[in-house]
Amino acid sequence: MLDAPNVSPTIRGLYIGGQWAPAARTFDDLNPSDNSLYARVPDGSAQDMERAIEAAQTAFPEWSNRSFKDRAKALLKVAEVWERRKDDFINAVMYEGGGWYGKGVFEAGFVAEIFRTSASLCYQSVGEVLPSEHGKVSMATRWPLGVVGVISPWNMPGILTSRGYAAALAAGNCVVLKPSEDTPYSGGLYHAEILEEAGIPPGVFNVVTCSRDSVAEVGDTLIEHPLVKGVSFTGSTAVGRHIAAKCGAHLKKCCVELGGKDSMIVLEDADLDRAAEAANFGCFMHQGQVCMSTEKLLVHESVYDIFMQKFLARAGKLRTGHVNDKANTIGPMVNTRQAHRVKALIDDAVARGARVDLGGKAWDNFVEPTVLSNISTEMDIWHDETFGPVVMVCPFRTEEEAVALNNDTEYGLTAAIWTADEARALRMAERLETGMVHINDQNINDEPQVPFGGVKASGVGRYGGRWSLDAFTELRWITLERGGRHYPPVF
Repeated sequence: MLDAPNVSPTIRGLYIGGQWAPAARTFDDLNPSDNSLYARVPDGSAQDMERAIEAAQTAFPEWSNRSFKDRAKALLKVAEVWERRKDDFINAVMYEGGGWYGKGVFEAGFVAEIFRTSASLCYQSVGEVLPSEHGKVSMATRWPLGVVGVISPWNMPGILTSRGYAAALAAGNCVVLKPSEDTPYSGGLYHAEILEEAGIPPGVFNVVTCSRDSVAEVGDTLIEHPLVKGVSFTGSTAVGRHIAAKCGAHLKKCCVELGGKDSMIVLEDADLDRAAEAANFGCFMHQGQVCMSTEKLLVHESVYDIFMQKFLARAGKLRTGHVNDKANTIGPMVNTRQAHRVKALIDDAVARGARVDLGGKAWDNFVEPTVLSNISTEMDIWHDETFGPVVMVCPFRTEEEAVALNNDTEYGLTAAIWTADEARALRMAERLETGMVHINDQNINDEPQVPFGGVKASGVGRYGGRWSLDAFTELRWITLERGGRHYPPVF
């Protein structure tokens, strides 16, 4: 059992303009392991969101005019405070988000590196000197957008929240964050505590939480407000389409990272022991509630049986239960609604002929690791993102068939290939319709300095490293005419 008790946080209010402000009402934030009350959280309104946006706009001139070195120092201070308080975050990941202890430790460490990498971006917001037909000094320069709206998900409330705003702050923007109603503390108000302690100036970073009932009103206010010049969103494809459409209607930038239906391809010359180990992690880490989770295992028919023996032996050792026991690697779904949705996908597949090779049981908010075979493309689970601890295993004969099975989805986030022939893997990678491909590794990969994102229904834009600057800055063309240009005499 854990030494640390399930301690509910002190909720101080919405964070607007550097002040903690109560909302007119609150909503219950539940611990998904047992549906007990974790915290009562401010249920913000459209008016609260408007105040936060105005506070960010007020802070923008001073923050954007700070030297790049000062902004870098501020973000490095955030990383320092985050690391000092990492145990508080781990506690929140477990008891608010239903994450396994090890997941919380990993996420806490990763977030600090996001802030450090973003601090380095302060030195990389560079432009170019361009050739000019008329001998001018011609320059392309980068400028911050202004106020950036960030809508973050519940599954990785540290990583996927911080990456949505850290680079934006580095570029000189001010931020208004609306976290998921399932993790309003670890994905929102906790971040405000950290940035306040680190000394980020009032109004530069603001947080407005709200309940599921208020999401449409509060979220649309953030997206549609004329002072908001760009939107960063990570979440489901359905919601992402809605946000991208609204951003398009208002002609503002958006960077959206959405769902996935990700495959791991195991070729006949793969190291099967390593592949089985990787698949176990890729399929079931954080209950499969990761956009990069391995949802399809595509295995060459000649090694299918031996791979399955190795994979099922490993997966069968995973324990499911309340996260207050560190031995339980598989925690709950984030809420009861999600648990029922995952179980319905399993039941639909079984009704249509799928075989359950492992698991299949569900209770309360828990779904045990489940492996399905004898899959057909008519099953809902073939097309729908599961976002649970469920994987389909399908044999294939040729590389062409494996590529086709991988590409048979509206999604295109990440893929993995296992083979001893790296040249072969690189050739295959060029034909996979995904934004990322990992060779001899599993699908769940991210680093703060890489271009992270997908294609097709998995999103638009890239997070990470210098590529984040494309999402959070505008280009401006500036010329300097020094008297060498002649105009037609008639003028």
